[in-house]
Amino acid sequence: TSDVWDTATGLQLRDACAILLADLENLNSSLENLARSHKDTLCVGRTHGVHAEPTTFGLKIAVWVDEMRRNKIRLEQANKIIATGAISGTVGTHASISPDIEDMVCKELGLSVEPVSTQIVQRDRHAEFLTTVAIIGGSLEKFATEIRGLQKTEVREVEEPFAEGQTGSSSMPHKRNPEKCERITGIARILRGYASTGLENIALWHERDISHSSTERVILPDACLLLDYALDMFTDIVTRLQVYPERMKQNMEATHGLVFSQRILLELIEAGLSRENAYGIVQRNAMVCWETGQPFLKLLSEDKNVIELLSEEHLRSLFDYNYFLS
Repeated sequence: TSDVWDTATGLQLRDACAILLADLENLNSSLENLARSHKDTLCVGRTHGVHAEPTTFGLKIAVWVDEMRRNKIRLEQANKIIATGAISGTVGTHASISPDIEDMVCKELGLSVEPVSTQIVQRDRHAEFLTTVAIIGGSLEKFATEIRGLQKTEVREVEEPFAEGQTGSSSMPHKRNPEKCERITGIARILRGYASTGLENIALWHERDISHSSTERVILPDACLLLDYALDMFTDIVTRLQVYPERMKQNMEATHGLVFSQRILLELIEAGLSRENAYGIVQRNAMVCWETGQPFLKLLSEDKNVIELLSEEHLRSLFDYNYFLS
């Protein structure tokens, strides 16, 4: 009965994909709205966790929008691959049932026909579906991890929704923990485990065995349920996300102007210095700024190697956050 069972599984997964694709549409709509509303909201960009240059919160979210668009394409492709049936008999030879029956059944059900089967639908199809689900879960984990990082007390640029009367900690009433984003992170780990099992299920003995069957009774429905839950939950987080532009500005200014170091570097090169010499001048002043907290602009304006090439007025004009919005 495996061919009948697998055909039914193809139907179930096709219908599940329809729900998940609708979830993706809802999430991306919320992400697009968030990106547009903060397209000019300046915040510091971080590389290696360290302040780099200003960016905008809208651009950060636009990256997520584009990634979820790719995930939608992946899931549409996986849907085509998994929506497949086979009614081909004991080892797929059609000795006991005509291929015409298989064609008629699959056409009636709206499924593709497994071109060459062995009584089962080949498990590379299910592995592709499960890896796609895991990739989408990985994207959600990436987004949730960013929110978790930005919600740290010392950063506090965004916060996931926190309802009145909600408990953050059973012992510390002040806590506002990113527990929903942490939950999504955990779900993503489960989905990756399911994808790994799906890959293990590709290699079966000869024409078939049932070593895949026991795992699929868990991983296929649970993967769909978990991803649906995670997508719905993250859509709610995005829709009600608390964003703090003033805190973003404070954090951006915490390094006393160092975020403009590359712009100064490029201006010195444009003024005639070699890149090596210009880098050395800028870095030397940047290190003093790091160590002492003196304003970067002040240090540069007192450096004769800089002032010989850039007037104080010109130098001051380079410390303009609007440059990163143009």
